[in-house]
Amino acid sequence: MEGWLTPEEWQALGLSLRVATVATLASLPFGILAAYALARWRFPGRQILNGLVHLPLILPPVVTGYLLLLTFGRKGAVGQFLDEWFGIVLAFRWTGAALAAAVMAFPLMVRAIRLAIEAVDPRLEEAAGTLGASRLWVFATVTLPLILPGIVAGAILAFAKAMGEFGATITFVSNIPGQTQTLPSAIYAFLQVPGGEGAAMRLVLIAVAVAMGALIASEWVGRAVARRIGGRG
Repeated sequence: MEGWLTPEEWQALGLSLRVATVATLASLPFGILAAYALARWRFPGRQILNGLVHLPLILPPVVTGYLLLLTFGRKGAVGQFLDEWFGIVLAFRWTGAALAAAVMAFPLMVRAIRLAIEAVDPRLEEAAGTLGASRLWVFATVTLPLILPGIVAGAILAFAKAMGEFGATITFVSNIPGQTQTLPSAIYAFLQVPGGEGAAMRLVLIAVAVAMGALIASEWVGRAVARRIGGRG
């Protein structure tokens, strides 16, 4: 396979894998927290939080990317603060691509985890609470093991979505070969030049294989974890 892809194509694939991995791992704790809040808590602004979580699914990806640029660009409120105080620059960097991918994949992750939490009988958590366990301990020892299949499924779906993210990424970090050019951006770039169809098709096949593999892995791992938790594996 080494001779099948050019160094530029390998670079785009490697960057996509790095971006998707960082995006998934960095957003997972926030995804669990948001899913738990939406599934279990009742508070003012809950519908606003729900809307914000799912907004990237509704907005055009280019709009999301532009909002990220306004917020996390060097002149943005958050971006300027990060640059001046911590030397962190996200716009037009691979870390910005990871942020864009995480934002776009976040709704899928939260939805999968939220469904898993809502499937857990609240009486199990209440019973543990009556025995004197704190909320955090109840979550760690009762809720978390039961929702583990949903967490795994949500993380894998988010990874697949992050691998395929294009609109928000190219708007926020552009399409710089070797720096911000992910798999979808490379496909787009190859389609803009004469004779680039072959390279684009190779990357398309890889993207399809990764997406299908992620979906299959999500189902298989989720069922395996569920069997193990249930004591049937």
